Amino acid sequence: MNAFIVDLMNKPGELARLAETIAQKGINITGFAGATSGGAGTVVLITNDEAGTRSAINEKGFRAREIELVTASLENTPGSLAAAARKLADAGINVEAAMPTGMTGNNVTISFATDQPSKARELLGATEPTGIGVG
Repeated sequence: MNAFIVDLMNKPGELARLAETIAQKGINITGFAGATSGGAGTVVLITNDEAGTRSAINEKGFRAREIELVTASLENTPGSLAAAARKLADAGINVEAAMPTGMTGNNVTISFATDQPSKARELLGATEPTGIGVG
C-alpha cells in the first residue's frame, strides 16, 4: 500500500480542492492526516485506487510524491508508539509520515512512511500491507 504526500498552501479551500479532485474520479480517501507550518501544509493520504489517485493529482498540478507504507500493529498502551519510533530511529530509518489506519481489539494499526520500508517492516515485525485501502 502506498501513500501520497501532497504539498498544499496554508489557505482556506486547499484540502477541499484536493479532496474534490480525488472524489470527482470516484475514488475513496480511506485515511489521511495533515498539518501546516507557516504558509505551507502537507497532507498524507491513502485511497482505494492508487493509480486513479496518481492520475487525478497529476492532472490538477498538485505537487505530490508517492511512498510505500509499512503497516504495524501496536498495543494501544502508553509508550508503544515511542518504542516503535525508537526502533526505527536507532536503525537510522527516517519516518516521513505516520497515521493510524485501523484498530483491532487492544491493538492500533499504524502505517509508517519511511525512507527504508523493507528494513522498517523487518524491525517492526510488520507483514505485507493489508486493511484500509487494499483490495
